[in-house]
Amino acid sequence: MGRQENIWVNVEGMYEIMSRILIIDDEKDLVALLKDSLENKGHIVSVAYDGESGVKKAYEHPDLIILDIMMPEIDGYEVCKKIRDVVFCPIIFLSAKQSEADRIKGLALGGDDYIIKPFSLKELLARIDAHLRRERRAIYLNEKEKRTLLIFKNLSIDLKARQVYINGKLVSFTKREFDIIELLSLHPGQVFSKEQIYEKVWGYDAEGDSSTVTEHIKNIRAKLAVVDPNVEYISTVWGIGYRWEKFV
Repeated sequence: MGRQENIWVNVEGMYEIMSRILIIDDEKDLVALLKDSLENKGHIVSVAYDGESGVKKAYEHPDLIILDIMMPEIDGYEVCKKIRDVVFCPIIFLSAKQSEADRIKGLALGGDDYIIKPFSLKELLARIDAHLRRERRAIYLNEKEKRTLLIFKNLSIDLKARQVYINGKLVSFTKREFDIIELLSLHPGQVFSKEQIYEKVWGYDAEGDSSTVTEHIKNIRAKLAVVDPNVEYISTVWGIGYRWEKFV
């Protein structure tokens, strides 16, 4: 059974779906602005002004997290590393760091989007809406398809629980790693380019580089090989991309 959604009608008469959003940022004026804007759209907003508090609030399982990078003691990168294995909602990084290396680092750690400060409030709200829509579509499609368990040789994938087992042993993956596994395993034998994987997993409007896909695939293979070194589940099609192997 899918989760029950709360419907909100905004001041313009448009329907919104109420979501729980966590903001982790030490800039209190900015947090207040974002909180007011999101609450005006009908969302339930909780806030944390430092990384340690943010980690604790993240375990309350919000629907989306807005995460600043440059915070004292525990920065946003470290927060993401601490929560990503157990928190599966979209994470949007906010940062004054503008380099490509910083953006790739944030996305590789499990971020879903990276927005540079200063930013357009309207654009941020639009990106939040886009990520929430994608999450709801994913939930709907999984429920509609009724495909909850996939089995390939020694490996089984529980799509509903978002867990992977090899010979009955649980193998842990980050949210992004599991998203890639889910995409490829639902289409065994089909080749996906790095760009296609990036667009389908991170989204068309995400800022970043498809090169982060290579690093995620490398991590997935390494984790699988520790438990099942003799079977290759993801193969490289040179010059094209990656595919999940079909097993007879």
